[in-house]
Amino acid sequence: MLKTTISIISALIFFLGGLFFPQPLAFENPPELTITQFAGPDLVPSPACLAVAPTGEVYVGVDMIGSLGKTPGKGRIVKLVDSDNDGKLDKHTNFVDVDNPRGIIVSGTKVFVLHTTFSKETKLATGMDLVVFEDKNGDGIADGPEQPLIQNFSNTKYLQERGTDHATNGIRMGIDGWIYVSVGDFGFYNAVDRSGKKMTMLGGGIVRVRPDGTEMEVFIHGTRNVYDVAIDPFMNVFTRENTNDGGGWNIRFSHYVQSGEYGYPLLFQHFTDEILPALVDVGGGSGTGNLFMDEPNWPAKFNKVPMMADWGRSMLYIHRVTPDGPTFTQKDEEFIKLAQITDLDVDGSGRLYLSAWDGAGYNGSPSKGYVVRAVPTDWKYQAFPNVEKLSEKKLADLLKSASAVARISASQELLKRPVKSAASAALKVAQDKGLSLESRAAGIFTYAQIAAESGIAALTELTRDATVREFALRQLADRKSWASKVAIGPFLDGLKDANPRVQAAAIIGLGRLGKAEAIPALLQTKVPASFVAPAKGVAEGPHATPNSAIVLPHLAARSLVELNATDAAVASIGTENSTLALWVLRNMHNPKAVDGLIAAYANANGAKLKTEIITTLSRLYREEAPYDASWWWGTRPDSHGPYYKGITWAASPKIETFLKAQWQKADAAGKQLYTDLNERHRMKIAEFGVEEKAIASNEPKVDLEKIKNQKGQVGKASIEDVMLMLGKIKGEPGLGKALFARQGCIACHTLDKSEKPKGPFMGQIGSIMSREQIAESILKPNASISQGFATVMVTAKGNKSYMGFVTDENADRVIMRNITGEVYTVKTSDIISRKEMETSMMPTGLANALSYEEMASLVTFLSNNKK
Repeated sequence: MLKTTISIISALIFFLGGLFFPQPLAFENPPELTITQFAGPDLVPSPACLAVAPTGEVYVGVDMIGSLGKTPGKGRIVKLVDSDNDGKLDKHTNFVDVDNPRGIIVSGTKVFVLHTTFSKETKLATGMDLVVFEDKNGDGIADGPEQPLIQNFSNTKYLQERGTDHATNGIRMGIDGWIYVSVGDFGFYNAVDRSGKKMTMLGGGIVRVRPDGTEMEVFIHGTRNVYDVAIDPFMNVFTRENTNDGGGWNIRFSHYVQSGEYGYPLLFQHFTDEILPALVDVGGGSGTGNLFMDEPNWPAKFNKVPMMADWGRSMLYIHRVTPDGPTFTQKDEEFIKLAQITDLDVDGSGRLYLSAWDGAGYNGSPSKGYVVRAVPTDWKYQAFPNVEKLSEKKLADLLKSASAVARISASQELLKRPVKSAASAALKVAQDKGLSLESRAAGIFTYAQIAAESGIAALTELTRDATVREFALRQLADRKSWASKVAIGPFLDGLKDANPRVQAAAIIGLGRLGKAEAIPALLQTKVPASFVAPAKGVAEGPHATPNSAIVLPHLAARSLVELNATDAAVASIGTENSTLALWVLRNMHNPKAVDGLIAAYANANGAKLKTEIITTLSRLYREEAPYDASWWWGTRPDSHGPYYKGITWAASPKIETFLKAQWQKADAAGKQLYTDLNERHRMKIAEFGVEEKAIASNEPKVDLEKIKNQKGQVGKASIEDVMLMLGKIKGEPGLGKALFARQGCIACHTLDKSEKPKGPFMGQIGSIMSREQIAESILKPNASISQGFATVMVTAKGNKSYMGFVTDENADRVIMRNITGEVYTVKTSDIISRKEMETSMMPTGLANALSYEEMASLVTFLSNNKK
């Protein structure tokens, strides 16, 4: 199915290479809610995404290609209507046919859709596009062909080879009018927006674009396979992400701060001082659709919270956030159980709709999937107004609503009205100190969009109001097309504000305005004691531990890089601003930075500063190779960092000469620094040596044929009988642990994330699969192969071939492990072909020799693994 995200779950919910898709789970809801089925698989099979119009019409993205399928012609957007608002579906239309719908936004007569595109001639994927359809006559069918907003919005090579997995996913509009797009770590190459602007991104993140398809830009970077975002009334962006199968990157709930770097896959282990950490690591799972609930007719305990779907856990979670400086802390809790939940959205009357994949598999299914409606038990229908018929004054009143749906609907409609009257109406809301902060923020965001550069003076005046200063600063720097006309004075004042959220807005804004005179002030941002790189030998730094103190210097470093602050950073080496300056210089791959660092070393006082300069120069020795979309790092990438395809550049010879000269002067103990840096930064300078650890080792060979040919109770029974037995026998976990080794499971699986990766990770399996699901996947390993854990056949030079799991790979080599535990290293330059097989590497019958008691013990042992 499922979005690109599906691959993640794969990582955790597949036991021994097989996955069991359960029968439909009955949804479970809190007593404060009433949940009813709204549409079934006859209308909405394999629902990957949905969106709801303010007036209640539901648009469902049907995707029977799924994440692994590659055959077009199986997708559509279905419009569902409850005409009399009694909770039952009355009519439906096929709004439009599109393949692999991954995100939908409904705004007036426009429906924005993100989907995969295919060639009519070859039937192969050609990319992903963000497009808009219109239905001006209201008949529930798109009036004409799509209008592309962004094209080439993924990696075509891997869409063709793997399907829409780790590709580009959900879309959501903020009250600021931008469309925020979740990009999986396929990234994209030469995506082009409607203005002709081209952009390439290595890895995952969030991209945003205006609704007319212009001003495409990166919002944040460094995510794995984010599927969707939740956006609150103040433009805080949250997500619940995907798992990297025991590789250290579990499901994480994060607050995304504009311009932030979040570290996957190159920085989150050994360079955590340079990233913004997640707010929590919650273990295994697969985050999907998200929503910030802000509707007044919902119970207070379930309102003003991010609601985050987890496909792998079949659960909608609430993450209760508490402000912490410029960011948040959180507390998560289970909310609604729904079978492989994919998405959710709410209308202007408070009706929440949720879609369930419900076992539709990785290639979609015509008989699985449904949509449910959830409302508070005391909910009463209240018609949402037709905003097209409201005056500007009435629309301004709607901006004052306690409903987020009402505010954004009014905002979008005001953008269509005469500029003078619409701007005046929005500005009055922004200036009214008697209104809620949500309403005033909506007024500011709306006014800025309507007035554009003519609103600079009024927005500047609003920066004098401490209550809304953050939002005024944000909007002054929001549009780079007129940033040159904005004065930096209010932003410099904002750096000194007592409110850290205002400081964050000022720092980000100064980076966006592009004015060099802001550099000295930004360099004065204090760096906390928590800015410490993980020590040598530490497997992972604190990449999922809240650290509000690091946010402002992180943003300052990002803005200084954006401003190309090379000269000022070099001049600050050795001063009180030296730490931030050297942080910035790590990212300055230009000759002036290298020359400045070498000169600063000659004048440096103290061994500590000299070491910091040497460290910075060694970091600059290589840079990331330009991304051309010809490769991808896979589902289990080398996460050593700091580069994936590091290459030397123009100043590398000068750096190498300088470092070697200092190395030659050092004593034996001093030379260790260069050895450590050679390994840490992957410089590959032979003279320095390197302390590389073994990536994997061969395991004792396991005779799987002997194991599977034995016949115990399990081998003589039907699967149905085994499943019935599991309901009666609990088993002994200790015996199960011994059986895990005896039955050959250790050949392909690990239980602790500190172990070198093999095949599917079992350390979290109990948090994602029930005992019955685990048993089914053992007994039927070919039921569905986890994306990322398919058997791979590699043909290499020298008439060599290898078959097994890919346990690790980087730009230079692939590490594979076969079913018997043997490990192979294959140079990427030697690979002739690489193909994923359609069957599991795990043979059927490995549990045949077990008694019922033993089988129950093995399953119980695995189900207890919930790390």
